[in-house]
Amino acid sequence: MVTGMVVSVMPVGEYDKRVVLLTKERGKISAFSRGSRRQNSAMLGSTEPFVFGRFWLIEGRSAYTLVQAEIDSYFMELRQNLDAAYYGFYFLEFAAYYAGENEDCTQMLRLLVQTMRILCKKVINNKLVRRIFELKLMTINGEYPQVFECVKCGRSAPFAGFSPSLSGFVCPMCKRMGGTVIEADASTVYTMQYIISSSIEKLYTFTVSDQVLSELSVIMDRHMARFIDKKFNALAMLELLY
Repeated sequence: MVTGMVVSVMPVGEYDKRVVLLTKERGKISAFSRGSRRQNSAMLGSTEPFVFGRFWLIEGRSAYTLVQAEIDSYFMELRQNLDAAYYGFYFLEFAAYYAGENEDCTQMLRLLVQTMRILCKKVINNKLVRRIFELKLMTINGEYPQVFECVKCGRSAPFAGFSPSLSGFVCPMCKRMGGTVIEADASTVYTMQYIISSSIEKLYTFTVSDQVLSELSVIMDRHMARFIDKKFNALAMLELLY
């Protein structure tokens, strides 16, 4: 038995599915669900994206077979809101990109579940939810930028801006060594510090000004471009919508 969330589903044959799960115990795994595309299958609703719960697997020589599920949440609200659904699918893709088999994905799974809850509640701007999720997931995977001190010399704030080439903020003295520098308000720096250092449960408890969200978005786009070489399908759809 594993605890996890369905991150993607692919039809196989006439009645089966190939399900990719992000699990706490075994990381990202694929499993076949026999007959789960039949309308009378007990596994029909349990093998859809966003579903979170406990899954019973039989391990074969080359693949897992999913035989039973006990669901905690279907996150049905995401299926009734196109905007939230695309963000949700993007977060699933993003997590699947970083997750690997036989890894401890406890923190990643907790972040996914908490983020889906926030999307369903509609308490803060989804664009801010996106940037919080991206930065926190990269933090969990050790690819977060240096936001607490100058990435070159270690001096504390105030900073001259963010250096994408150095993956961190630089002080006025080191600005010329940081290449292209993105100017950022002190509130943007604090926002990034908070996201990196706070617990997952306290992540989505604040809002920011349009200026801070804009600066955070520019910084995250440049930072992610340095570490991520994948084009996310759901993100492409979001960019078409906005």
